[in-house]
Amino acid sequence: MNAPDSVAGDAKTIYDRDLDRNPANHQPLTPLSYLDRAARVFPDHVAVIHGELRRTYAELYERSRRLAAALKARGIGRGDTVAVMLANTPEMIECHYGVPMTGAVLNTLNTRLDPAGLAFCLDHGEARVLITDREFSRVVGPALEQVGARPLVIDVNDPVFTGEGTAIGSLSYEALLAEGDPASDWAMPADEWDAISLNYTSGTTGAPKGVVYHHRGAALLSLGNVITGQLGQHPVYLWTLPMFHCNGWCFPWTLSVVAGTHVCLRQVRAAALYAAIAEHDVTHLCGAPIVMQLLLNASDSERRPLPRRVAFLTAAAPPPQAVLAAMGSAGFDVTHLYGLTETYGPAVVNAWHRDWDALDADARAEKMARQGVRYPVLEGFDIRDPETCESVPADGQTMGEAMFRGNVVMRGYLKNRSATQAAFAGGWFRSGDLGVKHPDGYIQLKDRSKDIIISGGENISSIEVEDALFRHPAVSAAAVVARPDEKWGETPMAFVELKPDATVEADALIAWCRERLAGYKLPRDVVFGELPKTSTGKVQKYLLRERAKEG
Repeated sequence: MNAPDSVAGDAKTIYDRDLDRNPANHQPLTPLSYLDRAARVFPDHVAVIHGELRRTYAELYERSRRLAAALKARGIGRGDTVAVMLANTPEMIECHYGVPMTGAVLNTLNTRLDPAGLAFCLDHGEARVLITDREFSRVVGPALEQVGARPLVIDVNDPVFTGEGTAIGSLSYEALLAEGDPASDWAMPADEWDAISLNYTSGTTGAPKGVVYHHRGAALLSLGNVITGQLGQHPVYLWTLPMFHCNGWCFPWTLSVVAGTHVCLRQVRAAALYAAIAEHDVTHLCGAPIVMQLLLNASDSERRPLPRRVAFLTAAAPPPQAVLAAMGSAGFDVTHLYGLTETYGPAVVNAWHRDWDALDADARAEKMARQGVRYPVLEGFDIRDPETCESVPADGQTMGEAMFRGNVVMRGYLKNRSATQAAFAGGWFRSGDLGVKHPDGYIQLKDRSKDIIISGGENISSIEVEDALFRHPAVSAAAVVARPDEKWGETPMAFVELKPDATVEADALIAWCRERLAGYKLPRDVVFGELPKTSTGKVQKYLLRERAKEG
């Protein structure tokens, strides 16, 4: 059930007289205070692991304050943008604190961007500083030649990185930190509505949009992660999710709440994943379904025995039932989350009921494949009619659009009033995702509005067809899109990535689907090959739609 609309009254009550806000009873919410507390309470606890490097919470706090002081001395303050082009390294964690400690806004850039895309983000966000890892110099260099105003460029030289790359900035990150006074005070935001970070959408259709987060939302989502992920005190968190993606779902701030340990990982490879989990006794990690595939398809030489069962928080497309079952057998407890860049990452969780444990394997997997219910820190989440904005019946059949409202929804799109107004039309954030609401209130997505396939007047969920394909033992990944058809308007076309050394014919896959789907939902064509994916593991369906149109 969603929170009712609040009604503001003009009349003052006895509780409104002489009981005003003041610094003693009201402070703006911000995740920056979490690091301050962790450093004071657990100064010697290991905060960061990266290769041979170990840093305590006292050291993480000191370096973050140095960064803030150095940036402030160079004129960076409230409302300025500091962009970073970094891998999952200690410097990226420090930037999540040091940059907003000045009042500035952190813009974490997608490390897969091309020079033109990078230049667009730097210009649009009006970046005054760019902190960049030398690994990305071959992209950053050309991008800087295209920007209107060149920012101050700071080079990060990560000793773990042994590949090619050059320094292109005016000074190194460590030299910048040396300029800062670790004893200097940092400022709380003047208002919790102040911007804390800027994240750009993928921009698969037109220019990317700049999503603006505020301190309040980041603070609340971080707490929501602790509750939803059942982190407990001193968890050990493995970084497979890119920190540039929705600020790593706010986990750079989340870990400070519980004084957890960040285990940094530059490259997500099966052997490195298993080694990190085994050597550091990892308790939690987040990742897209592609990370599950890496773990499940690892060779015997890449695998290591797990020291414990590991909590795996996943979002993106709903994990196929077969994958969820395989992950459980491999020692990973999967929690399915859902959200968007505009909601600070996941804000919906498939909250598990104990009595579901008694269900058979297929029934449990069906429960696990649902997106679920809102985070405790999200005020409203519902399936609503996109035209009327009215809530749809909870019958598990009526399709509508997934909509959000609350404190963990973005401020809006930077410099894009029309897109912001469209996204918030009707007083809800419109996700563009289509789904149904089950009788128990749990939400299940059926498709993106642009991915639904309409064949002969019938709606076909591409997710449903993909799930049937995923269940085949030879299939590693699958994506289904609409192919234009003169008779039916559209028909499903499947793109399939097979497991290593696996073989299967297209006719056999279609026959497999026929046993599980209605006839009109069957893919008419199957194309084998590696699926195009974004840096966060999402399949780039717009590319597949173009291929389908070409025949």
